[in-house]
Amino acid sequence: AARIGGETVIITFYPHPRKIVQHEPLALLNTLDEKLYLLKQNHIDNVIVVPFNEAFAVQTAEEYVKDFLVDKVHPHTIIIGYDHRFGKNRAGDYHTLEAYGALLNFKVKEISQQVLHEVAVSSTQIRKALLAGNIAAANECLDYPYFLEGEVVKGKQIGRTLGYPTANIAVGDKDKLIPAIGVYAVKIDIDGKSFNGMLGISLRPTIEESKDVSVEVNIFDFDKDIYGKKI
Repeated sequence: AARIGGETVIITFYPHPRKIVQHEPLALLNTLDEKLYLLKQNHIDNVIVVPFNEAFAVQTAEEYVKDFLVDKVHPHTIIIGYDHRFGKNRAGDYHTLEAYGALLNFKVKEISQQVLHEVAVSSTQIRKALLAGNIAAANECLDYPYFLEGEVVKGKQIGRTLGYPTANIAVGDKDKLIPAIGVYAVKIDIDGKSFNGMLGISLRPTIEESKDVSVEVNIFDFDKDIYGKKI
């Protein structure tokens, strides 16, 4: 972008296309807010969040390229992952873009399959690692520490009776992937300050007749009231 005096543009879809096309439950590595935060850290100039719905999903690959990418974004160069598919029935791919690029005057580049320790890096691999509690492997693939965010809400306050008060976290997006049940060493960001602590992920007590996952954090050397805060 700098070389041609242009701007970087990331195109993302919300909600996740699989939610609309396949109507299946999701386990997101990043919520939309988290994704925007991470992109901002990487100095992206523009992010286009496309509202993904049934009408958008039934566009042909040709309509998607001509009516959306070219007419709306006016790309100089389009960069996609090696396995990216687009258009109705996922008919479009890198070769489709290459063909239209020659006709409509844009370049196409492909991000190759990244391999780490001879294992393809993919969101599927990262999800498997997190669900197995293997945070180190997930973080190595992500290249940043996996994180959760949410509001501090009133819980059962059982921790207080055990000598270590915990903050009960209501994770903001129900589609966000919660790692395996267990206890984790964490850093906690509160109002721009960082604290050490331990995070407990567990099933809620059966007395509540609920199988929901409980996320509670014990913040070391901290005793302020943070109910209602996002951490």
